[in-house]
Parts: sequence; C-alpha cells; structure tokens
Amino acid sequence: MARSCRFVASLATLAAALPAYAQTAAEAPADGSDGAIIVTATRSVLPANALPLTIDVIGKAQLDQQTVISGSVTDAVAALTPSFSPTRGKLSGAGETLRGRSPLYAINGIPQSTPLRDGSRDGFTIDGFFVDRVELIYGSNALQGIGGTGGIVNQVTVGAPSREGLSGRVLLQGTADNGFSKEGLGGKAAGLVQYKADRFDATMGVAYEKRGTFFDGEGRRVGLNLTQGETQDSKALSLFGRFGYQLGDTGRIDLIVNRFELKSDGDYIAVAGNKLTGLPTSAVRGNPPGKPAQGRTESVALSVTDTDLAGGNFVSQLFFNRTRDTFGGEVTTQATFQDVRIAPLGTLFDQSQNRSRKLGAKFTYERAVPGFEALTATVGLDVLFDKTEQRLIATNRIWVPPTDFRDIAPFTQLNLALFDKKLRFAGGARWENVQIKIDDYTTLATTTTPRGGVAVAGGKPKFDDILLNGGVIFEPWEGIRAYASYAEGFTVPDVGRITRAIGMPGVDIDTFLDISPIISNNRELGLEVKRGPLDASVTYFWSSSDKGQLLIQNALLVFDVQRQRVEIEGLEVAATVALPIDGLKVNVGYAHIKGRFDSDVIPDGKVDTDLDGVNISPDRLNLGASFDRGPIAARVQTSYYLSRTFRNDPPRAPLDRRNNFGGYNVTDASIRYQSGSLGGLTLAVQNLFDTQYIDYNSDTRLATDPFSNFAGRGRTFTLSWDYRF
Repeated sequence: MARSCRFVASLATLAAALPAYAQTAAEAPADGSDGAIIVTATRSVLPANALPLTIDVIGKAQLDQQTVISGSVTDAVAALTPSFSPTRGKLSGAGETLRGRSPLYAINGIPQSTPLRDGSRDGFTIDGFFVDRVELIYGSNALQGIGGTGGIVNQVTVGAPSREGLSGRVLLQGTADNGFSKEGLGGKAAGLVQYKADRFDATMGVAYEKRGTFFDGEGRRVGLNLTQGETQDSKALSLFGRFGYQLGDTGRIDLIVNRFELKSDGDYIAVAGNKLTGLPTSAVRGNPPGKPAQGRTESVALSVTDTDLAGGNFVSQLFFNRTRDTFGGEVTTQATFQDVRIAPLGTLFDQSQNRSRKLGAKFTYERAVPGFEALTATVGLDVLFDKTEQRLIATNRIWVPPTDFRDIAPFTQLNLALFDKKLRFAGGARWENVQIKIDDYTTLATTTTPRGGVAVAGGKPKFDDILLNGGVIFEPWEGIRAYASYAEGFTVPDVGRITRAIGMPGVDIDTFLDISPIISNNRELGLEVKRGPLDASVTYFWSSSDKGQLLIQNALLVFDVQRQRVEIEGLEVAATVALPIDGLKVNVGYAHIKGRFDSDVIPDGKVDTDLDGVNISPDRLNLGASFDRGPIAARVQTSYYLSRTFRNDPPRAPLDRRNNFGGYNVTDASIRYQSGSLGGLTLAVQNLFDTQYIDYNSDTRLATDPFSNFAGRGRTFTLSWDYRF
C-alpha cells in the first residue's frame, strides 16, 4: 500500500495545479442543471461526485465502438474494466466476476440475474443496439436490492425521442475470421424507429444477428461447450419497444417491453483437447443430441415518474420478467442424470432447462428536507417475487424443485452537504425481509441411490437483516475529490445447486444452514481527479463475507456450492490524459485483486487458501489510445492478463498446479469514418496480432477435463455501417 499512497499524494499535488474541468453534456449520460453526471443506478438525482461510490459510465459512442470489436455489451464492459473477469466467449457467464464477486446485471434498474438457480445467462438479455449507456457501480451494495455483491452493471436503454415527427437509425454489419472462411462469416441487421407527437412518443426496434464459427490464432475451430451454450454458431433475435406519455410538465409514464433470444444452431460437436500438451479443445461438424442450448428473456416494465412531486423526485416501476434457459446435451451420457428405473445405467440421455419468473415493484422518493436544504433524504420500497425451477426436459423430471422467493425491502438514504458542498456525509439503511419456500421433494437418483433419490422435507426459511451503508466525500476543489465508504450487499446462494446436491436423508429445508443468505461488505478509499486534460482515479477496497459462496468441482466435474468465509482486497488505478494533439487521448487501467477463503472441513473463520480462477479475476493492465476529431474516430487497446499462482496452506498437490495461470495479452483496434449524409462506416479488428492463447477461465479450472481447454478467438474482422434519420 505504500506505493499506492505515494501515487495518490503525487496525483493530488499534480491535480491541484490544473484548471477545473467540467464534463460536457454530450459526454454525460444524464445531467442536472449544472451539467453534473446523474447515474440512474444510484437511485438518486444527486450527481455522481456527491456519492461515496466508485462509478464508471460507458457512453453510447464508446459502447458502440466496443461492441463492434467484440460483439456484446458484456464483452465491452469486460474490455474496459480491469477488475472485471475476462469473458469466456460463451453464452454462460459462469465465473465472470467484478471485484471477485458476482455483479448484478440490470436493464433500467430491473434485475436480470436469477440467483436462486444461477444459469449465468444474465449478460445476454438485450442487444447492445438498444442500450444507450452502461452504468457501473463497483463493490458490494444494496442499491438495487438482491444480487449486487460485486457491483451493478445497469444497461440503460435508448431514451424517448426529443424531436417531433419520425426518426430512427439502422445498422448493417458483417464479421469474418482471419481466413475469411464461409463457416466463420457472421452478420447483423438492426433498425430502430421513433415517433413523437406532442405528449405521446413511441420507439420500436428489431435486431437480428447470425454468428459464425470462431477460430483461434492457429486457425483451429474454437471448442464448444455444448451444455452451457455458445455465442458462436448461433442466431439471436432482439425485439424492443418503448411507449411514453408526458403527464403535465414534470410527470411521465413509460411502458418498456423487451424480448431477447439467442439459440445455438447445433452444427458442431466438441473434440477433446489435452491440457498437458496445450492442445485446445476444438470442434467438428456433427449433430449433438437433444435441443441446442439457448437463452430467452421476456420482460415488461411500467414506470411512472415525476421530477417535481411535492418538491421532490418520484420514481416508480412495476415489472415482469420471464427467462427460459436451455442447457445443451452432451454426446456422452452424464452420470448425474442416470436412473435405472428409466433406462439401463449409462444409456439415459437428458438435458436441463432453467425456468424463472419475476414480478416486482420499485418506489423511490427523494427531496431536500424543507427548512434544511443541505440535507437530501430518500425513502423507498422494493418488492420482488421470484419463482424458479430446473427441469430435465427429455424425461420431464425435476432436478431443482420449484422455489419461491419473496423479498420486501424498505430503505432510506441521507446526504448532507456542508461548506458549499465541499464536504458531504452520506448514509442509509435497507431492511431486507426474505422468505424462501420449497415444497417437499425427492432428489434425482444417484450411484448410491440408483433406484431413487432421497426425500427432502420442504420449508419456508425466513431471513431478515438491516444492511447499512455510509461514507464521507471531500471535494476541496472542483474536479478533485476523496471519499471513504462502507456498504453491505445481499444475495442468496445458488439455492438450486444446494437443493439438488442433497444426498443424505432426513434433511429439513427449514433448518438447513446452507441456504442462509450471503451478506458481503465493501470498504473502500478513493481519490478522483477530473481537471484539465487529466481524468484519473485510485481506489483501494477490501470486502468480506462470513458465509460466502464458492463453486467447487466435485468428482463428476460438476460445480457445487460451498459456504465459507471469503475475504477479498484490491487496488484499482485508472487514468486518461488528453494530449496536446487535438482529439488524441491515452489511457491506462490497472487492477490487482487478491481473494482467500477458509478451506477447513470444520471452518475456523480464518482464510487460508487463494480463490481460484472460477471465483476471481486475474490482475490486469489495460493500455489504450484513441483519436476523435472531425469525421475520424479510432482506437487501439491492449489488455495484459497477468500470470497468477494459486496457493493454500498446506501447499496443494502437484495435480492442482495445472490450474495456475500463465497470462496472455490481446490487442484490438477500430477506426470509424462519419459521413454527414451517408452514415458512419466502422472497421474493427479483434485480436489484432492473432495471438494464440488459452482463455483464463479454461486455464484455471477443470484440470483433467479435455473438453474444457478453450482457446481464445483469433483475429476477427468486423465491418459496420450505421445511419441515422
């Protein structure tokens, strides 16, 4: 920490001499009267610099640039955020974390995650064409309710049209691998139409994308994960609608609907690799059994807002969300699904499907306290009902029993500004009142119970806790601020993995400890400088949870949930500098994250083993340069994923050392020309130098599985044309 403290001191000295810098309205996702950034995920109209939080906003231009390079919003976030795990390039985001914990994905504040049986498809619930910006809030917090233990990734959709009449935009895009092979070709077409007539407005859009086969840096097909699902060799269809009506001068009602489906084509089967020799898993043409993996999300949200209701800001949302995630079948039968009552041992094929429905409401009211305008108060209420199950769809068996989740959470926040807003104190509390209901059920047959699983008594376990947060912000000069904060986040463990893994008779859900909630805290110290040509920040954070959630591989190569104490700490550094050449900027980002857990069979509350690559991201250094002047916009960026050796006490066996991470780096580039009347043309190259590497997730998990040694995608070209009218 000594080095980071010296860096902070030097940064503050340099920044004090720089002229004040205000972010322009064009760069801001939303703005107040003074042009300050308003981040909707914070559930406050106070500017971001008034809150003791580490916040990033990825604007529309930057988001579009990154999605042309990599193809998805999740990949864009991961590329720009050093403390976010490198993505797997699969439909499933299992093992992808923010600050070593799972983030909450949301669309306009509506949760997309399904923690009761986490299928990890929440990063693919809307096409990036309909996303206006992404708001990132780092670290455990309960601002949006359940699930934000690693932070919040809030995707804010396209806003209502501001001009009368008809407007819109279209996108045509083509993608090719380095060899321009027919099977590696992909394409995308998208359109959005907006109409405004007096107080009424409507927005409707459709996006369709066909992805081809992926090839690695050596021209070999990238391997398939048939069970978890793929983005390669797939088709995706996204439908979006927004309909609004202005209520008086300050009120508004909006109805937003979204449907997204990504489905594998099922044209290939996996070919085994070899981790000992470094041979990646690959693929050949074939017909995998069962239904191809797919993810489908349908959501409807109705919001009523008023920016001047009794002198305050009122926001309400009612929402419905339904997901159906199908996991593909394996070429070989899975031992987990065998039941001799149905078919001889080793011959029974099956595959699973997660089904989840959410119904919820959010209410927030914020205003300055009358007679004491320096104090801003917020009160709110969140209500969420979630019903989730996991079925085996070939035999219509229940793997994870239907689980009902109910959460009622009132909350309040206070923000006090002193000394002309140079000093602020912020804090609040949220009361989580949760009930989980599971009826009596019987687990699947196992090798020890081949003629039927064990009977489990259902129950209605309840949990309630008050989650606290607080912080102080000191901004002695405009654009320079320091802050310290403490916040608690809340989620439930992957109840589905726990309930389906019960193997002993006599278990009663009401007294089964392992479905108690995960409460994680986050403490951080930060310094930010936004003056003149410099935009920089340094953050040190540390967090812990007494009953954290870890994914641990069992003998069948399936990951089960284990509950142990977890401690994580890290350092984040980011800086962007505008150079004397007009339009030219360079940036650097660095994240160092270390996590450990209590691995003792009988926990003693002391952490002794490093979190592995399934549960934490590697250290990373990001370097980039961008140029934006006139009709030309260009960027080149490199991510260095640094090597890591995982340790425990006592030292782990030699076999486990196969999961140590060797490190790699990847460079991307993009250039765009904007014509005034003909639209914009963008050429992007992912993995510019065609680097051959095994991705982080594959390199650090399943050391003996030849079907999980996936290489990263090789050089890939994308040509995109977009037009606004």
